[in-house]
Amino acid sequence: MNSLNNGIKGFLTVASFALALLIAPQIAQAHCDTLDGPVVSDARTALADGDVTPVLKWVKAEDEPEIRKAFEKTLSVRKLDAGARDLADTYFFETLVRVHRAGEGAPYTGLKAAGAVEPVIAKADLALEQGNGAELAKTIAAHVEKGILERFGHANETKKHANDSVDAGREHVEAYVTYVHYVEGIVKAVHGGAHHGEQAASIDHQH
Repeated sequence: MNSLNNGIKGFLTVASFALALLIAPQIAQAHCDTLDGPVVSDARTALADGDVTPVLKWVKAEDEPEIRKAFEKTLSVRKLDAGARDLADTYFFETLVRVHRAGEGAPYTGLKAAGAVEPVIAKADLALEQGNGAELAKTIAAHVEKGILERFGHANETKKHANDSVDAGREHVEAYVTYVHYVEGIVKAVHGGAHHGEQAASIDHQH
């Protein structure tokens, strides 16, 4: 058991951020939808300064003309009155987020309320603001370690009785598959499209 724990800790050197990577596509997309997310935050800055530049990084080059046009239209309408300004701002936020998500191949489902950001993404943003990702890595590593050890424990325990009966064997197979798939998912998240052998070699190299 000690050797197993040591191996897992060595693996976590590579996989400390894997949990975030596993859920990142869904969370990051939602993060970009929020009124207090980075996309809308840059949009507010651009409108306040009258300079579209801060938001252009959020869209592909081919989509830039559409954003520039929407920005100019928004600036014109904002001059009318407070009510028109709010409507114009919302129009620009929605346009920018919609085009940004389309560039990522994701559907636009509307702006989300401020505070809708998942805790792990809020921590990721905070780490960037503070210029230190160590605490974020430790937090995620702890979740990954807990997930591995829980699934290993169940698979290891059911293995002891796997041959007692068909039902016991099935219980072990289910626990084994859950355990292996969880680890495999982490490895894939860490190494992207690397082949299985390359993944294993890289992990072994960390020990």
